Amino acid sequence: MAGAIASRMSFSSLKRKQPKTFTVRIVTMDAEMEFNCEMKWKGKDLFDLVCRTLGLRETWFFGLQYTIKDTVAWLKMDKKVLDHDVSKEEPVTFHFLAKFYPENAEEELVQEITQHLFFLQVKKQILDEKIYCPPEASVLLASYAVQAKYGDYDPSVHKRGFLAQEELLPKRVINLYQMTPEMWEERITAWYAEHRGRARDEAEMEYLKIAQDLEMYGVNYFAIRNKKGTELLLGVDALGLHIYDPENRLTPKISFPWNEIRNISYSDKEFTIKPLDKKIDVFKFNSSKLRVNKLILQLCIGNHDLFMRRRKADSLEVQQMKAQAREEKARKQMERQRLAREKQMREEAERTRDELERRLLQMKEEATMANEALMRSEETADLLAEKAQITEEEAKLLAQKAAEAEQEMQRIKATAIRTEEEKRLMEQKVLEAEVLALKMAEESERRAKEADQLKQDLQEAREAERRAKQKLLEITTKPTYPPMNPIPAPLPPDIPSFNLVGDSLSFDFKDTDMKRLSMEIEKEKVEYMEKSKHLQEQLNELKTEIEALKLRERETALDILHNENSDRGGTSSKHNTIKKVPTSSPRQKTYLHLSPQSRLFPGTLYVVMVLPSVILTHA
Repeated sequence: MAGAIASRMSFSSLKRKQPKTFTVRIVTMDAEMEFNCEMKWKGKDLFDLVCRTLGLRETWFFGLQYTIKDTVAWLKMDKKVLDHDVSKEEPVTFHFLAKFYPENAEEELVQEITQHLFFLQVKKQILDEKIYCPPEASVLLASYAVQAKYGDYDPSVHKRGFLAQEELLPKRVINLYQMTPEMWEERITAWYAEHRGRARDEAEMEYLKIAQDLEMYGVNYFAIRNKKGTELLLGVDALGLHIYDPENRLTPKISFPWNEIRNISYSDKEFTIKPLDKKIDVFKFNSSKLRVNKLILQLCIGNHDLFMRRRKADSLEVQQMKAQAREEKARKQMERQRLAREKQMREEAERTRDELERRLLQMKEEATMANEALMRSEETADLLAEKAQITEEEAKLLAQKAAEAEQEMQRIKATAIRTEEEKRLMEQKVLEAEVLALKMAEESERRAKEADQLKQDLQEAREAERRAKQKLLEITTKPTYPPMNPIPAPLPPDIPSFNLVGDSLSFDFKDTDMKRLSMEIEKEKVEYMEKSKHLQEQLNELKTEIEALKLRERETALDILHNENSDRGGTSSKHNTIKKVPTSSPRQKTYLHLSPQSRLFPGTLYVVMVLPSVILTHA
């Protein structure tokens, strides 16, 4: 009895110790996950769990997003999950999305999973027309998206119509031109065929490198009012704050780069931006919703922190990730080279096999033809032999008749009648017998000559038969070709050696290899700059080609603005409206402001000044 009571008490105590949980659904760009979370978990606990599940280490770009009354909000790391204004109905849904964007995707995005998530998100924003993209650039981006999904173009596999079910172009672009889906697919496929040899991660990175130059890339827009009550749009991105006209989201009216902002203060519903240059007026604005104000402040703080972080030396964690990424890239490159060599050797072996099969088939055909010729020769020889035998018998018969005629003539002469009439008749008969004998002799001589000719033909036929048999014997006794065992080509001396044992692959990397890889990467950068000009020419050519099919009445306001910017001699964007801050005093240190397209080259001396700290205060 006492034991039963003790066991019941221990069971109830264990039941009480189990923490209460709730279900959370996490939606990424290409998957959905569900987790059981404890009631006391904070936003950071859930965020870390999602990042570990995805294998993501570049966590500073991402966040968990949810919606409150048509307003976007982000999960706070230091606040309990259930203390947010989220639906209490399980499962509680959050979207795992990029909250902050890099200035230069190629230099900042290290992990492949990070590049893939950014690629999917930016692609969706372009297709949903949240990011404006010109028609010719849309076709180029679509070709890289196809390369990332399908790999290298193969005409035997990727036949006409294979993109019919794919969403690759914004509907605005499709409706703007009098072009059928087949015409769009033809142009996309023409670009797609030029990307042969690019892996999925390379194609996705090329997509991001083109997309990051679009005017609306990475910009979060908010409706605001200035002191005069004028409706404006505030754009927050990785470079700073931008003020737009509500009808023109492409070109900002004024921009405040992060390195030119001295202070951003927020009080109730009013924001104040104080530029570093005191000659520039303070800009004040307000928003109608408190949640929007909080979101603006979060984005300002996060983007400014990343702006400062980019201009400092990489942390140890980032250095390790970049080193691992370089090693992984080198390993993948060597693996691709090995696969390319194996593919080339396999193709050569297949070509050799096809050649041997072709030659074997040709030899079989020659042997068949020789057999047929031999059979025809044998038949001809038999016919000639038979004809010669018949001719010889006819000649003998004619000779026999000629002898009989001669005997008859002699008999007639011996028994000639004495009378004149009989004599005349006998002379006539003798004459006829002589003529007949002469004809018989001539016919016998002709038949003899014909028999000799037939014997000669028979001899030639037998000689041809002998030669045909000899040729057949030569064909059937030719040595067969031994199977080709392609000898693997020796590896070039500049490729690091590796050993393949079982299913494991081991590499021996040297410092010289890594230096050589770095030099190759720099060389690829220079080649990329050279290719950019060719790419721009191709884009202009495509634009000119499809311009004749454009429906002017279907152009949107953004299309018109983009064309006006292009006609003015270049696209105005947030990058070239940034003002230059003059040096106010010898002690003042100014930042070297680099645009997303800026590049640093090894061996070049750069002077980097310290940016004055930007103070974010909340009254």
